Amino acid sequence: MTPASAPSRRPSVAVVGAGPAGLFAAEILAARGAAVTVYEAKPSPARKLLMAGRGGLNITHSEPLERFVGRYGAEAGYFADLLAAFPPDALRAWCAGLGIDTFVGTSGRVFPDSFKASVLVRAWLRRLESLGVVLHTRRRWLGFGTDARTLRFDGGEDVTADSVLLALGGASWPRLGSDGGWAAELAARGVPLAPFRPSNCGFVAGWSPYLAERFAGAPVKTIALTFAGRTVRGEMVLTARGIEGGAVYALSAPLRDAIERDGTATLLVDLKPDLTPAQVAERLAARRGKSLPAHLKAALKLAPAQVALLHEATDDATRADAGRLAAAVKALPLRLTATAGLDRAISSAGGVRFEGVDRATLELRALPGVFVAGEMLDWEAPTGGYLLQGTFATALRAAEGIAARVGL
Repeated sequence: MTPASAPSRRPSVAVVGAGPAGLFAAEILAARGAAVTVYEAKPSPARKLLMAGRGGLNITHSEPLERFVGRYGAEAGYFADLLAAFPPDALRAWCAGLGIDTFVGTSGRVFPDSFKASVLVRAWLRRLESLGVVLHTRRRWLGFGTDARTLRFDGGEDVTADSVLLALGGASWPRLGSDGGWAAELAARGVPLAPFRPSNCGFVAGWSPYLAERFAGAPVKTIALTFAGRTVRGEMVLTARGIEGGAVYALSAPLRDAIERDGTATLLVDLKPDLTPAQVAERLAARRGKSLPAHLKAALKLAPAQVALLHEATDDATRADAGRLAAAVKALPLRLTATAGLDRAISSAGGVRFEGVDRATLELRALPGVFVAGEMLDWEAPTGGYLLQGTFATALRAAEGIAARVGL
């Protein structure tokens, strides 16, 4: 008679960071049989996701995959591989599995039926609990201990695991936990890093006191922005120092790069994209004694913020000549001199360089057994669902790498 063998020990995985990347990897690994513990510095998980979803959580986008992958810039080829394994439909199916139905908005963006991130997060945490995932909050990671699989935290003892996933986010929105504070520890361990840079950010335009005081916070709707040969329709918001908003974010990477290279960048604003230049010129030709603001309102239905912006970016000679004014309405030049700053950016570029990881597993070459996912990696994408989709896809890749390493 053969004695029963002792039950095998479940591989242990420590996940540092309870944002979307960390939670999704934890779910995958727990479902495969790992003993997963998640450590989060803040008092509660998914704080940046909850903040981003206050006005409606944009989960992913419905555009064809061949266009979708192009949103990832220099890393489009790599993300084509990642998204082949976890495409937008897979993310929507995952939401459905949580009991969260999704729909495609008029812009092609995908949202949960409730619009609320909080509903999704609560359902997600219930699933993680049912899988046995343990979550510790208020545990800020301080670095590695005697080896890469030993982690030091404030407010607790060192933790050793069979494998480690770092999902600590980038360096934007520091008050929500993504402060890039992990960079020094990884650099000291030989991990190659790219400097953090703002992405999906606003810009400084140096307004006059009149525009800054009277129109800060005013939306400029139904416009088209053009820079470096690319045109984006949408809206922007005037700030006390410059501009921000969805259409601006879509062009933020090339604008930022141009400012870093040349010191300034000139963004062209089409205030009436549904009218041809000839139609604008025709409507402006007959002024009939009205003041210019009244004429612009009557002839083109320009809102006060648009009129103020037009006045800000043109000179007296341009405003006095109907032809030149019409050209300015269709291509108003805004000179941008700086980004609004990393702490005000929606996301960040920079972080762990891809040459520092095994792309097939997202394991750090300098620290075997340690994996990274999400915004810690040096990639960027515009808002519109691309950021979150990319984050989930990197989390799946890292989770599969960890599963292979620990034998799941």
